[in-house]
Amino acid sequence: MLRTTIGSMALPLLLIGSAWAQPAAPVSTVRYACAQGRTLTAEYFTGPTRTAPSGAPIPGGHVVLTLADGKKLTLPQTLSGSGIRYANPDESFVFWSKGDTAFVEEGANRAVTYADCVGRK
Repeated sequence: MLRTTIGSMALPLLLIGSAWAQPAAPVSTVRYACAQGRTLTAEYFTGPTRTAPSGAPIPGGHVVLTLADGKKLTLPQTLSGSGIRYANPDESFVFWSKGDTAFVEEGANRAVTYADCVGRK
C-alpha cells in the first residue's frame, strides 16, 4: 500500500517538474527588414539579472535570431551603454537593437553584415 501511494504521488511531481523545464515564451518577436533585401527575426526573452565581478548588473535576457539563410543563433544579453546588446562568448557575433532598429556585427573586424534593420512586430 505504501509503495502504491508513493508511486502515485511521484507521477504528478514528475509531470509538474517537467513543466518547469519548458522554455518560456518570448516576450516579443520582431521581424526586421534590413539593407540589401536581408531579413532577420529576433525572439526576445527575459531572465534574471546577474552581477559582474565589478558589481555592475548584467542583464539576464537572451535573443534567438533567425537569419536570412535560416541559421539560428541564441545569444545572451550583455552590457550596453545604449539599446540592447547580445553577443556570443568571443564576441565574434554581436546583435544590437534600439527602439525598432537593429544591426549585426560579425568577425574580428566587427563588419556590419545586417545593416539598417527596421523591425515590425
